Amino acid sequence: MTRQRTLKRQVRERMAKTGERYAAARRQVVARGAAGTPAPDGSTAAPAPAAEVAVDLTDRPADAKVVAATGRSWDAWFALLDDWGGRERTHRDTARFLRDVHGVAGWWSQAITMWYQRARGLRRKHEQPDGFTIYASRTVNVPAAEAFAAVVDARARRRWLTDGAMTLRSSQPGRVARFDWTGDTSRVEVTFAERGPAKTVVAVAHGRLADPAAAEQAKLLWRARLQTLASTLGPRPR
Repeated sequence: MTRQRTLKRQVRERMAKTGERYAAARRQVVARGAAGTPAPDGSTAAPAPAAEVAVDLTDRPADAKVVAATGRSWDAWFALLDDWGGRERTHRDTARFLRDVHGVAGWWSQAITMWYQRARGLRRKHEQPDGFTIYASRTVNVPAAEAFAAVVDARARRRWLTDGAMTLRSSQPGRVARFDWTGDTSRVEVTFAERGPAKTVVAVAHGRLADPAAAEQAKLLWRARLQTLASTLGPRPR
């Protein structure tokens, strides 16, 4: 009973310090207790910084891309964050540190933070502070305004979104549209980036998903949906 009380106290202390939810904080406290060494007073010392744990990192951008964009490799960023104490910091604090102290652009500051937390066992695949988020994109061969209309207009949307429904929350014409997904509390954000007079990248972020299984299923479904959208808007030019 005393051991359980001590564990709960340590978990609450970590929650107050890092802003993590109870399950995530407990996982880290238990992991540290297992890896640490007993001190003379009976407490457990924190383990020394470790190399990447055995998690799947194959879907992250190539090392050459992060070097070209930020000036450092993944391993270099992870070592820097270890020295800074990144294992004890929240996602928001880490991203801000990368952006404000090291001048890392917004998207990359978020990406490095996410992959660091995954590599160190602080975050599961697709996990975000408010649930799980997946990303999918597709290039369609129409201007951004036409792609935007195909997504925002409810009648046009039913031509390619046949296995679900969503309700428009807000939008910026030709740039971004945000939706509530029907049937749960998840949300969808669709952005449009024009790459020429008749070519647009349509990118989807589906967030607040319940668990890793729901995230993996959503990713597969959105890949298929965007392929149908591209077919609906017209074939690829030869």
